[in-house]
Amino acid sequence: MDKQPALNIGLVGHIDHGKTTLLYQLTGVWADKHSEELRRGITIKLGYADAIIRKCESCGILTTKSRCEKCKGEAKPLRWVSFVDAPGHEMLMATMLGGAAIIDAAILVIAANEPFPQPQTKEHLLALKAKGINQIIVAQNKIDLVKKEQALEQYLKIKEFMHKILGKEVPIVPVCAQQGINIDALLEEILKLKVPERDTKSKPLFLVARSFDINKPGTEIKDLAGGVLGGTLKKGKLKVNDKIEIKPGIAIKKHDITEYKTIKTKVVEIRAGSKKLDEAFPSGSLAIQTALDPSLTKADSLAGCVVGLENELPEITYKMKIKTNLFEEIVGAKEKQIKVEPIKTNEFLLLSVNTAITIGNVLSVKKDTIELALKIPVVAFPNERVGIARNFKGHWRLIGYGEIL
Repeated sequence: MDKQPALNIGLVGHIDHGKTTLLYQLTGVWADKHSEELRRGITIKLGYADAIIRKCESCGILTTKSRCEKCKGEAKPLRWVSFVDAPGHEMLMATMLGGAAIIDAAILVIAANEPFPQPQTKEHLLALKAKGINQIIVAQNKIDLVKKEQALEQYLKIKEFMHKILGKEVPIVPVCAQQGINIDALLEEILKLKVPERDTKSKPLFLVARSFDINKPGTEIKDLAGGVLGGTLKKGKLKVNDKIEIKPGIAIKKHDITEYKTIKTKVVEIRAGSKKLDEAFPSGSLAIQTALDPSLTKADSLAGCVVGLENELPEITYKMKIKTNLFEEIVGAKEKQIKVEPIKTNEFLLLSVNTAITIGNVLSVKKDTIELALKIPVVAFPNERVGIARNFKGHWRLIGYGEIL
């Protein structure tokens, strides 16, 4: 078995379609741990979990348990994968876009007992397209709540819809996450996902999707653990004791002017799930414990930053040029078929750059290329995909994507 998960898989889809319950069936982890999430029953922050897909040596059934639930035979490990649970609520589209930046493939969860497609079903699918995620599996959930004819009718609609949006067919697996039905069929499709080629030769680039203070209240100062960064290594290798820098870093306000200061620290520990690593490669979700004061990393305060070796990252930028590709219509809105108008100078757009979210004021428009002044600076890498959203009736709606020039 590999030292790190082979793939990072996102669970996406409309609110309350069963993403978090499905994640629990796949991994045994309930990802909604935030107090507000538990109170409201929805995912607000990105959730993480991992699982080892195994095959029973006696009856051949796929499972994520060490022993087969059917015949109690021993299950042989085949592939270790990590999952990212993204929020489905329309107000949290920016969080979902950040999650899409760190995954290799996605499971789009669609509830069989609701009209199809729901607004965020289409929006999340196009967000995956915007971020260049091509490997997608559909989990048609809650099939226990509809008749066979209804499930089949929706199945055919999903098949046609996916082909229309993506230009190809994708696997569609009917499941009941609540009762654990057909999870083995879903695992079979996950095993078919291809592991992308990994760049281990370049300088390391780690994208921060979450940041934490893991210390319990009342911990003695001498026993405090340094701040933790959660995310994925996009390229290169990262080792324990490496000296690193984090950009844009921390925001410092002076006389109504906000400046960003690069943070420098070192890697104290690297974990993939519960495994400690001496060296990390670009594969799956990782947690990096640093020597930082944990107050700097608490409550996702460094989410959206990038990490590299000391003095190796490009400078942050407040300006960016993007070659745009706009969708034909606004997605996510309840009103149907609202045409995407061309981008205009002086309008504000929400941009998803890697795991960072910023607002850009359009300075100029030349054919399909725009230049923007950014409210929050980013580390911009040429040719990287950027999600573009426009404010429509008080909500940020995805209108297309672009590439950084």
